[in-house]
Order: sequence, then C-alpha cells, then structure tokens
Amino acid sequence: MTVETPSSLTAPSPEISTFLRARIEAGDFPSAVYLVAENGRPVSADALGDAVRQPQQALATLGTIYDLASLTKPLITGLLCARRVERGELSLDSAISEYLPEFDRPDKKNISLRQIVTHTSGLPAWRPLYILSPGARAQVLTAIANEPLQCPAGERVVYSDLGFIVLGFLLQKLTGNTLEMMAREEIFAPLQFEHTFFNPAAAFRTGVAACESGNLYEHDMCERDLPGQTFDGWRQDVIWGEVHDGNAYFLGGVAGHAGLFSNAQETLALADQSIGDQTRILAPETCAMFRQNMTPGLNEARSFAWQLAATEGSTAGEALPPDAFGHTGFTGTSCWVDASKQRVFILLTNRTHARPLPFVNINSVRREFHTLAIKALASQ
Repeated sequence: MTVETPSSLTAPSPEISTFLRARIEAGDFPSAVYLVAENGRPVSADALGDAVRQPQQALATLGTIYDLASLTKPLITGLLCARRVERGELSLDSAISEYLPEFDRPDKKNISLRQIVTHTSGLPAWRPLYILSPGARAQVLTAIANEPLQCPAGERVVYSDLGFIVLGFLLQKLTGNTLEMMAREEIFAPLQFEHTFFNPAAAFRTGVAACESGNLYEHDMCERDLPGQTFDGWRQDVIWGEVHDGNAYFLGGVAGHAGLFSNAQETLALADQSIGDQTRILAPETCAMFRQNMTPGLNEARSFAWQLAATEGSTAGEALPPDAFGHTGFTGTSCWVDASKQRVFILLTNRTHARPLPFVNINSVRREFHTLAIKALASQ
C-alpha cells in the first residue's frame, strides 16, 4: 500500500480550519491536524499552528507525527487482541488468570478478556507503576494485581489504563514476542507504514509534535494519591520525541495503553482496520465487535476496545450515529469511526505543550469538529 499524503488528495474544510484556528488562538492547544475520510480516502484535511513552540518553533504539517497516547489501546492492543479472538487463541470470556498467574487470587481470578477490553474489570483507572514497582518492570503485573478493585468485575465501566497494560503483557505471554515486534510484524509491515512506531528515533524528532514540559501533571497526581512518597525520576525537559505517559515511559516506551506515535494519514489506515469493508488485518466479520454494545445497561456503552457514541456525553457529539465508535488520547488526540458509512474523523492536537496547568478539556472542541465534518461531507 502506498501511503498518499492528504495534501495530494483533498483540500481543507474552511469551516473546520477556521474553528480550530480560533481554538489555537484561544490557547486550547498550539497545533491541530485533522483528517476526515470516507471509503478509505481523505475528503478534507489541514494542519494548523505550531507542532513545537519550545525549545524551538516548528509549524505543524499534514505529516506531523503525534504522541497518540491512549489511541494505542484500540489501534494496537485492541487490534492485536481481536486477531487472537479471530484465530481462536483467546475467547472473549477467557479468564486472564489462565495466562497470567499474578491474577489468580479471589477478587481477580475470574476477570475476563471481555471485561478488560470494555473497561469493566474493576481495575483502577491509573496508578504510578514507576513508584509502586520502582526499577523493576518485571514486577508491574504483580503491582497491578495487588491493587484493590474499584468495584466488582462487570458491575460498571471504570476506564482503566491498568487493564490495557495487562493486555499488553497477556499478548506477550501468548505469543512469546514483544508488543512492539507484534505491532511491527502484524500491523506496521503489512500496511507498509513509514511514520508509525513506538519510541521515535532521534532522526524523527523534528517531525514530532512536542508535549508537556516535564511531568508536572503526573507529579501532582502522585502527591494527591500517594502523599509522602518520593520519586527521583521526574522528567524536567520538554517531552519531545518520547512518550508523554509516565507508565509507558517506565515500560520502555511500549505498553498496551500508550506509546504509539503516528501521523494523520497512517492513523487513518489504522482506523480503517476496524471497518469490515476496509480492513486488511482482520476478517470483515470480526470488525462487528467494534460496533457491538458489550456493556448494555451500564454507565457507558463500550464495544471491543472502543467507546460507542451511544454513551451519554461522549466526544462523538450528536452528529455521529449511536454505533459509531471512538477513542481519545490524553495528549489531545482523537479518532472516531462511523463504520456504516465508512467514515473516519481524526483530530490530532498537542494540548499538553507550552502551557501551564491545568490543561484545557477539549471535549467540546472534538464534538464541534465532528458536527462541522458531517456538514462538510453533506455539502459535497
């Protein structure tokens, strides 16, 4: 597959670009790259603002690579897990304790793959594993298993980084391969990617959007959640060309919940793998899992590794149908998919860069982006 840049295929949407430029001027984020696609082809795209403001200035382009943060969950970990389900290597109701003995304990031994991919395992949202298992990556699973559940498994949706970190280890246990190598062999190579990876090489740094200056956000969370604990490993410089998330950084830049870097065009190719008529990685029928509400009656509508637009207050907004599925990333990224119409909506920002805390909540920006994108598609 030859990856074409959006600029060779389409023009910006004036309404979307004007809206995002205003949000940049308002200080929501220093840069934004968006791409709206239909039937696997970009329809509108643009790059606005500064990918880097400190320690130097660099304009965003359509090729700018962003830290996709939690988009790693559905685009890599979810896709790899779906392949295992498709092949019969895992079942949705497999207990993870069958593969990871650390979870063979009364409160966790029956937690299933289904519950982790839908965030109904009861595992906490986040814990600083670099403090709970200092200097010992091999102890990460034990540290997670030692955490008390926030609620009984299956009772409610509790969005959990820890659950997807566990899935990364589960995939490695199943295959005997690293998560990074699995992604390269099963996803990046077949799709002929050149700008999607974990741990960007130093040569790519100037093409990567920058993130937060140091780890002040996580530092503040640790002071809140673990008063009295000390940690000497806080990063002080601008986080640029390495993963922003502290746990992914501790795990070597590669984890089931975060660590993926990509540009808008190759993010589109990843999202297309979840659409039955577009996928080259899965059997088309497997993609039905991404549109299926696996958490009926609970506080969020969740499918296999994605949130559904049927969730009240989701970042899809009112413009997308209830079975559209999507995900956001803490750094300011988002991807939503309307598989019924083969549409993908990608918005990449670096909201954590070049601004003091608190970071701006950009969920309203995401919703308006989708509204404007649907209007632009309808006017064609």
